[in-house]
Amino acid sequence: MSNYIPTMGLEVHVEIKSNSKLFSSSANTYGMATNTSVNVIDLGYPGTLPTLNKEIIRQGIRACKVLNCNITRKMHFDRKNYFYPDNPKNYQITQNRTPIGTGGYVEIEVDGIKKKIGISDIHIEEDTCKSAHRGNVSLLDFNRAGVPLIEIVTEPCISNSKEAMAYLIKLRELLFYANISDCKMEEGSMRCDANVSISKTEKLGTRTEIKNISSIHNVGLALDKEIERQEEVLENGGVIREETRRFDDKIGETILMRVKETGNDYRYFIEPDIPYLVVTDEFIEDSLKTLPLLPDELRKKYKEVGLTSLQIEKLIANRSLNDYFLGLLEFKTNYVTAVNLLLSDISSYLNKHNKVITDTKLSYEKLVEVIENLESRELSNKNIKDLIDSLMETDKTLEELKKEFNIQNITDDSFINEIITKVIENNPDSVNDYKNGHDRALKYLMGQVMKETKGSVNPKKASDMLVKELNK
Repeated sequence: MSNYIPTMGLEVHVEIKSNSKLFSSSANTYGMATNTSVNVIDLGYPGTLPTLNKEIIRQGIRACKVLNCNITRKMHFDRKNYFYPDNPKNYQITQNRTPIGTGGYVEIEVDGIKKKIGISDIHIEEDTCKSAHRGNVSLLDFNRAGVPLIEIVTEPCISNSKEAMAYLIKLRELLFYANISDCKMEEGSMRCDANVSISKTEKLGTRTEIKNISSIHNVGLALDKEIERQEEVLENGGVIREETRRFDDKIGETILMRVKETGNDYRYFIEPDIPYLVVTDEFIEDSLKTLPLLPDELRKKYKEVGLTSLQIEKLIANRSLNDYFLGLLEFKTNYVTAVNLLLSDISSYLNKHNKVITDTKLSYEKLVEVIENLESRELSNKNIKDLIDSLMETDKTLEELKKEFNIQNITDDSFINEIITKVIENNPDSVNDYKNGHDRALKYLMGQVMKETKGSVNPKKASDMLVKELNK
């Protein structure tokens, strides 16, 4: 077992949902043709002036709320000066000295132990344009230039890769449900850098930075590999340097990008073209009005209506189904049966047709009626599989569909008993086989019951009654 104590901190950049960019009227969107969502402000033309997008400040306040941060009431933007091809102004507008939020936390749970991951600050800044390298040529896509970001910086308080991954999962869940960002790492709307150091004492060791890790899974792998690399260097008498590295997921190693021989001097100064911003109580209150229920609040609500932990997690993992189910709580029905339908037959239909539930004709009233029919055993699970396409694609009522598909499940106990008695009397050998522990005999007898009723009896109900008679 290693004698080294690892310490980690994460810096996460998240693209903020908004109609337009942070300082210009260009559309804030993804997937458009190269250099089509761009104007002279994004291109850094001399003489252009930025105009602050108020909605981004609202989103920043919502982020402060969900991440338990203190909101800065008087703030300003700063210029971060550096020279790089993806930064045409030769500076980036950010918040250095007055971040919008400070002193927050995200609570995680790893191996049954809860821990608060401290957040040093969150600040708003503009993104740079996107570079694409083709041999000796670098191409620039300015669609991303000026896209609004929040950078969320943790304290150096993460002890292992499990905690780091749990933090990122919880962070993504919170920001996604708060409608602050779609948090799609594969599209670059959530990007993670990690700082890692190891030491045998309480004094922190020399840290290295791992840039732009592409997935939460890879964050865990990168951290473990970097800790392993640093231990090997120190055990062999070497010295850890301040470095910037990247994680190569093909070989499973962190790779040196550059050595930090001197500290970066970004020559921060207050952005002269944007006035100081004072945030009032009224503005904060108005910004938080539209904040929806967050995942932990949903977990508590769903537990109260009888859902299992597994059902709750599966539901929360599917935002569109979760939002639909939340609306269903306005109706009185069996919510457990509802979730079972949503996560099984309905999900299968949606996946097969590449749809979300709001694209279908499944009204709450129709779903409640389906649940009532399942509860009364007028419908079986097999019936649902037969009906699912029509339920989702047409405006026909359930009763109309039952007639169309000739579904007439018999629920009369006395009639079912008569059929079961007849089947038992006509098949004494199979009855003896069942009593001698042969499971196939029960399936055969059940098949005879379904044959006698031409499939119009509820299978679950008939099976229960058959077993009861056989066990007498």
